[in-house]
Amino acid sequence: MKVVILAGGKGTRFSEETVLRPKPMIEVGGYPMLWHIMNLYAHHGFNNFVVALGYKGEVIKDYFLRYHPTNSDITVDLATGAVDYHRCRPVDWKVSLIDTGAESATAGRLRRLEPYLRGHGTFLLTYGDGLCDVNVADVVAFHRRHGKLMTITAVRPPARFGTMVFNGNRVAQFAEKVQTEEGWINGGFFVCEPGVLDYLGDDTTVLEEAPLEQLAADGQLEAYRYDGFWQCMDTQRDKNHLDELWQRGMAPWKVWTDVAAEPPRHPQRPIRPSSRLPREADPEVECEFS
Repeated sequence: MKVVILAGGKGTRFSEETVLRPKPMIEVGGYPMLWHIMNLYAHHGFNNFVVALGYKGEVIKDYFLRYHPTNSDITVDLATGAVDYHRCRPVDWKVSLIDTGAESATAGRLRRLEPYLRGHGTFLLTYGDGLCDVNVADVVAFHRRHGKLMTITAVRPPARFGTMVFNGNRVAQFAEKVQTEEGWINGGFFVCEPGVLDYLGDDTTVLEEAPLEQLAADGQLEAYRYDGFWQCMDTQRDKNHLDELWQRGMAPWKVWTDVAAEPPRHPQRPIRPSSRLPREADPEVECEFS
């Protein structure tokens, strides 16, 4: 089953990072966000990836072209140009990197992948800027049971602030930053039948607008409600939060245990102060889909 990852958006809300690289290549704990997402899928047995490239897609191509030599010891025979690899860290992934246009919207990117998806049965789909600890195999099983064209993983939006409960003016209860208990949002981690491709329109079509609205109207969209961890990365604050979870060994999305899946860390650029972010670049729960 193929896994489509939308990785072509410009990430304008995170411009201090995305001026140099696409948002899925921003590092969390020293590894690109894209790498974390792929490890989650691979852990659950899905390792055939189709990455929809767009803005600065060459950065993602370069990462995977260099993946094997960068994560191995090498001996180079300068007389012949022959290269021997030692202590290779094998990763059993197949990765297709497909240019879907610099300006395409989300549905437009998926539409351009039709030649790689039509005729291959059910496929998975998610965004390149969201992490979750959902069991993808459970979402697929749920999808198989209801038999509709698409399953969307519905998640609780992360809370930005603590809450207080009052008794008069006395604070009776204080709860620090928990996920909200009401309201569901699009968390990505879709399961799709090829019939979804018939709803996509042209390059300007936004998946989260007409296609999903029409699928819902046709009774072809089911939600897998998930109360576990989910976090998108739209701002420096989001990145810092994810970095902290990883560094403290408390990253809920790190469900894999294979040491071979973790290449040597690459040094990160210094984190810029979040105070430099424009206020409008820090929405409470809305994510900028790629």
